[in-house]
Amino acid sequence: MDLQPPPITALVLDDNRNTRRRIVSDLEQSGLFHRITEAVDGLDGFKQVSENAPDLILCDLEMPRIDGLRFLQMIRSKEETKDIPVLILTGRTERSLRLKGLSEGANDFLLIPYDPEELIARVKLHLKSKELEKNLKKRNMELELLTHKDPLTGAFNRRYLSMSLDSEIMRHARTGEALSLLMLDIDHFKDINDTYGHHAGDLVLQRVTKRLTEGLREYDLLARYGGEEFVVVLPSTSPTEAEMVAQRLLQGIHRLTFSDTLAGTAVTVSIGVISHSANSVISAAELLSRADTALYRAKQSGRNRVVTYDNGLSTVSATA
Repeated sequence: MDLQPPPITALVLDDNRNTRRRIVSDLEQSGLFHRITEAVDGLDGFKQVSENAPDLILCDLEMPRIDGLRFLQMIRSKEETKDIPVLILTGRTERSLRLKGLSEGANDFLLIPYDPEELIARVKLHLKSKELEKNLKKRNMELELLTHKDPLTGAFNRRYLSMSLDSEIMRHARTGEALSLLMLDIDHFKDINDTYGHHAGDLVLQRVTKRLTEGLREYDLLARYGGEEFVVVLPSTSPTEAEMVAQRLLQGIHRLTFSDTLAGTAVTVSIGVISHSANSVISAAELLSRADTALYRAKQSGRNRVVTYDNGLSTVSATA
């Protein structure tokens, strides 16, 4: 089902009812807006903007209680409303007033009485600029996200893991909730590369990543730690729950099937598990080190299994 674009809305602020209704009528005839609301002064307008920010504001300068300039200051001071285009309509022509308005954040001025065609032309210009700015911000966010992703697998990269794990440890210490971490390694991955080539190895990495992602919650974090090694951060997850997740991932990867060159190839992983309560302080480096120790023991013990770090390093046998 196609998603409908959000409705385009406008707010008209003017204490003169006749002027306000004329502006609203011209905007309605343009067909640009799905909804147009009205306010009689800056205070009423600010309440409306705070509750439901419009895409465009047309504002008079001289209004009771809160005038246009004070209204501008108020909405520009709030993060969620600071970028809304504001078009000032006024009968005053002083240059100093226009400069003051622009310095307070007005995007444009239009003299009253105004030409309806000019009004709509300016409104279209600011709506288009707002949409372009919105698309640019979205694109920048997408590009920033890409810098945190491993280009081959789409999992987060080691740099992003480092930043996120530090934040998660601080949250874990503040809330007292358990924090668990898995470190896993694809067994005999070098043999796959040597036998079938690096293209086949890349395919295995991608399929393993997809299977891991399918087995995790939205707020869990999967990162490619290096080569064929991955780390999974499990917020608010007890030791028992972490072991269950690890076993589920182990079995899910063991059930992967391949075609063509890799037909009949069985892929398994070894997993090290570490869980930490908030009773003591731990660093990201120590958490990763303990998970790595458990992973090393899993590989030493025959691979395709889960080992949990609990100082004694108890082994949880594979059930795949």
